[in-house]
Amino acid sequence: MKKAFLFLGFLMIISMASKAQTPDGSISGRITDGGGQKIIDAATVSLYKASDSSLMKISIADKEGNFDFQHVAAGKYYLLATSIGHLATYSSTIIVADKNINAGVLKLNNEIKTLKGITVTAKKPFIERKIDRTIVNVDASISNAGTSALEMLEKSPGVSVDKDGNISLKGKAGVTIMLDGKPSYLSGDQLANLLKNMPSSALDQIEIMTNPSAKYDAAGNSGIINIKTKKNKMKGFNGSVSSSVLQSYYTKTNQSLNLNYRTGKINLFGNYSYSLWRGHTNQTINRKFRDTNTKVTEAIFDQKIVRSNRSQNHNIKAGFDFYASKNTTVGAVFSGYINPFESFNRNRTNLNDGKNKIDSVVIADYTNDGNSKNFSTNLNLYHKFDSAGKEFTVDLDYIDYNMKSSSLLANNYYNPDLTVRKDPSSLLGTLPSKIKIYSAKTDFTFPLKKNAKIETGIKSSYVTTDNDAVYRNQTQDETVIDEGKTNHFIYKENINAAYVNYNRQIKKWGLQAGLRAENTNAYGHQLGNASHPDSAFTKNYVNLFPTVYVSYQLNDKNTFSANYGRRIDRPDYGDLNPFYYFLDEYTYQVGNTLLQPQFSDNIELSHTYKGFLTTTLNYTKTHNAFSDVLKQITSERKTFQTKENLASKTNYGIAVSANFPVTSFWSTNLFSNVNYNAFSGVIDGGNLNIEATTFMANMNNQFKISEDWSAELSGFYRSKAIEGQIVMYPMWRLDAGVQKLILKKKGSLKFSVRDIFNSQYFQGYINYQDIDARIKNVWDSRTFSLTFSYRFGNPIKNQPHRRTGGASDEQNRVKSSSN
Repeated sequence: MKKAFLFLGFLMIISMASKAQTPDGSISGRITDGGGQKIIDAATVSLYKASDSSLMKISIADKEGNFDFQHVAAGKYYLLATSIGHLATYSSTIIVADKNINAGVLKLNNEIKTLKGITVTAKKPFIERKIDRTIVNVDASISNAGTSALEMLEKSPGVSVDKDGNISLKGKAGVTIMLDGKPSYLSGDQLANLLKNMPSSALDQIEIMTNPSAKYDAAGNSGIINIKTKKNKMKGFNGSVSSSVLQSYYTKTNQSLNLNYRTGKINLFGNYSYSLWRGHTNQTINRKFRDTNTKVTEAIFDQKIVRSNRSQNHNIKAGFDFYASKNTTVGAVFSGYINPFESFNRNRTNLNDGKNKIDSVVIADYTNDGNSKNFSTNLNLYHKFDSAGKEFTVDLDYIDYNMKSSSLLANNYYNPDLTVRKDPSSLLGTLPSKIKIYSAKTDFTFPLKKNAKIETGIKSSYVTTDNDAVYRNQTQDETVIDEGKTNHFIYKENINAAYVNYNRQIKKWGLQAGLRAENTNAYGHQLGNASHPDSAFTKNYVNLFPTVYVSYQLNDKNTFSANYGRRIDRPDYGDLNPFYYFLDEYTYQVGNTLLQPQFSDNIELSHTYKGFLTTTLNYTKTHNAFSDVLKQITSERKTFQTKENLASKTNYGIAVSANFPVTSFWSTNLFSNVNYNAFSGVIDGGNLNIEATTFMANMNNQFKISEDWSAELSGFYRSKAIEGQIVMYPMWRLDAGVQKLILKKKGSLKFSVRDIFNSQYFQGYINYQDIDARIKNVWDSRTFSLTFSYRFGNPIKNQPHRRTGGASDEQNRVKSSSN
């Protein structure tokens, strides 16, 4: 590990040293509007090398519209000028020797100008940073080839994924995951399962918003991550195809096909992806049971678990846009996935006495087979009233989610010498889950005078979940329903929201303020049986969520910004369900109907230097924070995990990110974050106070070897961290890849190795009151992949309007246990 990070450190030092070398010339110019009369300040001007279109430098135009690139090496270049509200404009080829070059005036016309004498082969940078979000361009990273969406998230700046697939951002849990601007309507195990079965070849971008505006749902303690799938936008018939083979412990594959046909007033689009995923995990858990009064260790459970999973994912999306007029578009999107899965766990538990001497052995075999299906429909309308920017949109969504699974937990009991101790027992489970979601929203944008606009809108969503778990105890003689574990839980929820957002630009100042109101009405009903009575609860509450953004451009090199936002995290639907999920006879998970939503106040201050170096300070205070909690029933030697509300959680930190070309063939993206996390609260009558300072870093280096060959080296590191009761040890990974363009640059072959040193695994401990547990989870992280991709179609681009749907929170909160 030390050698790997010394090497990464060496790359960083070399990159800084190379950047400090003094080139030979300079390029300057001015930005105006298409008529050449109006100066456009704050425009972004990018300098590209003409031979391979690699990005060299970025400049921001000053208040007079002037830009300037100093210390430019001799060679041929071109410029790209962009500004909000304008279309991009390219310059002609610029030849730099040992002198200053005046590029003249670049006009941001209504049509993009083509380059004179060169072919544009520029690709998007791996990381783009906007005023309100960070954008990850998936195809820009070679080592992403053959990976899944979940693995892609792990490489995104500030994002962490734990052993269970839970996602956090800058050290804060509670991220809302959206797919193409719509909620995924999944969370927990089911969301992780979907993302690890979704090939990265089907993805276009990942948008990371740490403090979204009032236009977005207030859900998500640490912000929103929007995963955008590929959508072709060219006239005629066009598309792309990709196929990958991966080898880790098992062989895995994924394929994707994207198609688009645009003619006249109709645009048809569709994509299909298939993945075969197989996983292998070795897990060890060591638990000590102490006497509540004397604290003397009475028993030690030493568990070794081998877990194998296999799943397939068929994901399809199809839709159309109908351009009724130049200002009105009507569209529909139909999507769905089918995910058959199966898993097998073998769990050997040595039941030791207080002196760690084996008393008995339990070997538990757990199988879980099933199929989950999700089908959704989106109908949308877009109308543009005038050229000033007055717009009106409507989205109607319907989602139907179904999962059917059956489980078998077979327990076999042995003496220390593995002779039979007593008769085996089995627990059979039938676990169907149904969720229906309806959502409607409308948004209106109204431009005002003096560079200002107002956005407003309303949304309403209705959710019904029906989980009917039936468990049966099976012995050699009979099968009997276990009324204590059997559970039928119905949950209904209605959220109504309205927002208003004001945005204005005043010279160097950018101002935005918004307010969102959300009314939540929830009803939960646990149907009674012989073991527990019929019970129900009702929750009704109204909350306000203000947001404020301020930015100030001091000069062409320095921009400052500050923002504040209040957010909410409602419990996942599955976390409210008092349903039992068993790992073995002594270990299980259970829901909590008493869970309350958590609220967070988020503040960020940031500074951007020359468009490539950004420093951010962040502070978050979460009230009524909920977290996974481990509890023990000492007398029965049982341990279970549930979710409970703690008193509070505090998070603050500093993040530094930079993206720049080191040389003409080497570009790098750096992200580092130091954050402090503290949890405080009461669990089972005891005070929980735990804190840790965590360092996290991501690095991505891309190398242009020749016109057709390129390579990449990337990695990440996370120091010790905490989440609730759990203290997690450091984790790191190093990836590498190489790419060859083929078939007249329409195709590519990519070979990559993920986790070269097989160093990414989870290890942690809990030491609270009577609980003393050590956990280690090692999965098949090192993966070799080979990917072929090919794009085809008419290269004449046209930008059709494409709606992505209106739901923005509900889908993230669906939770089940499919693997």
